Amino acid sequence: MTLTAGKNTYVSVANAVFMKTVFTLRCVLPKFLIICLKCVLGILRIITHVFLPHIGLSGVEEDCFSKILPKAVTMFHRLMKEITDQVGGLSSQNTELRDFLRTVLQAMAQIIDALSTCVHHVSSLEETPDLRLIRSLPMCILTVLKETFQHCKDSEVVYCGRLSLVADLLQGLFKEAYALHKGLLEVLDKISLDSQASDEEVSDIVTVIHSLLDICSVISNLDIALHANTWKFLIKQSLKHRPLVEEHLRHGDLSSSLCDNLLTSFHNCVELAEQIQHAGLQDSTQSTEYKLFQKTAKMCRFFANTLIHYIKEFKYFLTKYCSRFHQLYLQIITKFPPSLCAPALPAALSGELSAAAAVPMDAFLLQLLPLGQFADVVLQVDLQLNPDHELPHCLLLASIVGQLTSQPEEVLQLWYAGSQFPEETPRLPLYKAIFDSFRRCDVERKVPVLLPGVMLKGQAQARVSLHRHICVQLCASIAALPPKHFPMLERCLIDAVLQADTQTALLATDAWCFTARYGSAELCFHHVLLVAQLVKTCPTECYRMSHLGILLKRLVFLMTPKHQEQLVEHFPPSELENRAVWDNILFGALSQDTRLRVEADMISLAQNALTDWRNGGYKMVQVDQVNVALSSLLSVVRGQPSPTAQPAVEMITEVWLRMSPAQVRSCPVLQDTLQLLLPVTAALVKNAEPHILCQALSCLDAVVSGTCPDHLLLAALDFLSSMGKVFVPPESQSPVLPKLSGLFGVLLADKSWLVQQHALEAFSFFAENTNHEEVISQSLCVEETKTRVVRYLSKTLSPQENAELRLQRLREESPVLQKFLQKLESAETACSPPAAESEAAVASEPCPKRPRQESSAEEEYSRYLQTAESALTALQALLQGKGAADPPPPPWLEPRLQELQVLMTRITSSTSKTS
Repeated sequence: MTLTAGKNTYVSVANAVFMKTVFTLRCVLPKFLIICLKCVLGILRIITHVFLPHIGLSGVEEDCFSKILPKAVTMFHRLMKEITDQVGGLSSQNTELRDFLRTVLQAMAQIIDALSTCVHHVSSLEETPDLRLIRSLPMCILTVLKETFQHCKDSEVVYCGRLSLVADLLQGLFKEAYALHKGLLEVLDKISLDSQASDEEVSDIVTVIHSLLDICSVISNLDIALHANTWKFLIKQSLKHRPLVEEHLRHGDLSSSLCDNLLTSFHNCVELAEQIQHAGLQDSTQSTEYKLFQKTAKMCRFFANTLIHYIKEFKYFLTKYCSRFHQLYLQIITKFPPSLCAPALPAALSGELSAAAAVPMDAFLLQLLPLGQFADVVLQVDLQLNPDHELPHCLLLASIVGQLTSQPEEVLQLWYAGSQFPEETPRLPLYKAIFDSFRRCDVERKVPVLLPGVMLKGQAQARVSLHRHICVQLCASIAALPPKHFPMLERCLIDAVLQADTQTALLATDAWCFTARYGSAELCFHHVLLVAQLVKTCPTECYRMSHLGILLKRLVFLMTPKHQEQLVEHFPPSELENRAVWDNILFGALSQDTRLRVEADMISLAQNALTDWRNGGYKMVQVDQVNVALSSLLSVVRGQPSPTAQPAVEMITEVWLRMSPAQVRSCPVLQDTLQLLLPVTAALVKNAEPHILCQALSCLDAVVSGTCPDHLLLAALDFLSSMGKVFVPPESQSPVLPKLSGLFGVLLADKSWLVQQHALEAFSFFAENTNHEEVISQSLCVEETKTRVVRYLSKTLSPQENAELRLQRLREESPVLQKFLQKLESAETACSPPAAESEAAVASEPCPKRPRQESSAEEEYSRYLQTAESALTALQALLQGKGAADPPPPPWLEPRLQELQVLMTRITSSTSKTS
């Protein structure tokens, strides 16, 4: 018999026995099954050990691999099923079943051994394997390997606690499968397809890759080395045949599996690190736990680098999975400081964990930057995130803005410009997304979390706040920003300044000031004009005015003297409509000549307003003009001393003489006057006459004794603290000092924590500077107040809130605060048009109507009558309070009173007629 004929004979016999065995598996006795198995294995062993070494590849594919191996796989599958069906009755007493199952496991191992012989034969051939001639070999082996590894993985469950009866055979089975797996990868590594490969060959390679992926999911928790080597080979094959297979691979499954493996390894690392810390083994680098941690961290780093490499090569096939990549980044970064969810780990363990997972995230982001879908996910409008992921997302944006400096223009356009057309997915500009994300991190800002600062030459690296970290990243980005993107930057900055969260507005202000200083003087001047115009048109009582005022104050410091002079020309201080602009500028920022000019104009504006009030007979309806004058004076006198102090003292003296304590208590408009008058007087307190100070204290006493708004109390405290700078003459001490101590006593006992804190600060400043020590003791008559002041001065800390409770409280407050800010913005937006709209648009589209304020006629009568009564009472107090040395009343007073009496008679007669 020839070699080929002999081979064919054995193949035919083997086929027949295989078919017979498959047919009888479910219905024959175990003994007969074992006989069939032995026959099949004997024939397979003869083929693999006797004939294969003498057969070339052309013969192998045609007669042996394609006909016998699939049937061997079928037999293997049936054997596996037989174990599953019979294992329920396994016990040490049931020796027959035990022997049967052990025989089946031995048979399975022999099948794997026979397959290994086939692989060894193909691998030993000198020529490169042709996939067409061995195509059934890898397919069959991968099926057997997956079933074997799955069986070993599930063995504890399958054998129901009786694993010891077959443990030795399972271990041998795994080793055989491990060797077969290794040999198969070596064979597959030799296969190389060119561009002329057939669709069938491409399909086979794709099937091999996907089968290996399935095996990876099985062995992920079975053997670390086997898992890593399989992934390495899988990625290698994908790249090796990339032009042929890239359109056929299951990229979603591949990338998702890599992400899952990375996260699993990472979470295992974190758990191991926590266990090591709890056991106190962080310094025992040779302990079993520490070595396991290092091995797991190595796997974590491997999967991170593998994922990065895969994305680099197939990024444009992964666009549908960008949301998964975004979540992966957040899930990893949230486990590292400064995240509030990060476990507290020793520095050594944290460093190794960071090197394995956090450090590769920068390279991970770098590969994703060119993908528009990733930008759509990261920059989406109204992004909803888990609260624990807000800070990682903010740090993600900061990392992106740092990496964009090295990217081409099309990538910069993608991230900086936002969505440009209606058909695009709505996408925020990157700078706006950063400010929005920073705003949502209010809990982290309050804790506060700290991040590593920038390493400076000659200085140690410090820990910095989130505000400073983001600010540094923003400024570095702005310094490298191409000019074409500056308009969008400016829009994002103004949007951030005009939103309601003050700390976000301050971050935008910091970045804006850097932009103005880093740019040209003309750019700074242009920005000042823009902000000044916004301040001029902005309602006085709103958060936007506060934010714009802070920005304007800082920008003026960066202007050149020439541009400051031009600012005066654009917004003359002598014009009343520009008052808001100069109220928000510190005159100390101006050059000497410009400052003198502005101060002269402001003093002139105030004097004109007071002159009009005086000439009009000090009417209540003109008090608003007085408030304008006082606001101008306040702008002049705050900050550094000025030669214009004397005219300012004369003006406030005139106003104080017209202030009646009773009238101040009943008239809200005069309380506004008092609120402006107090800080002006505090700035000029050394130049004020004692009787003016006494008048001020009398007005304060009248206001504080009743219901008073907090902002007026804070102004009062600033004035009271300034009283420590002056020495009251002996002849004036009796009316001044008791009122001073009484006011301090009342304000120190105030129930508002804000007023109370400012009162402690004001009293402390007063006590440090005053010569009237009796005021200190008289202010502390109440024991509770005295104890509070002593604790403050001795810097005794109050009981500290538990860190966990504080964090929980901050998290509960956060949504309430965000809701309030949104409500504030909605209310203000509804009443004021956007700054970018033209005047015509504003005129043609009126603001939404406010709810009608219903007030009855009776309320109106009462209000007007109370105003008249208050004015007449104040006039009576003024006339009765005059001494012999005071000047007589003006000659026009008596005729005016007679006119008022005639008017009262007419009103009375009209009332009688209507009734």
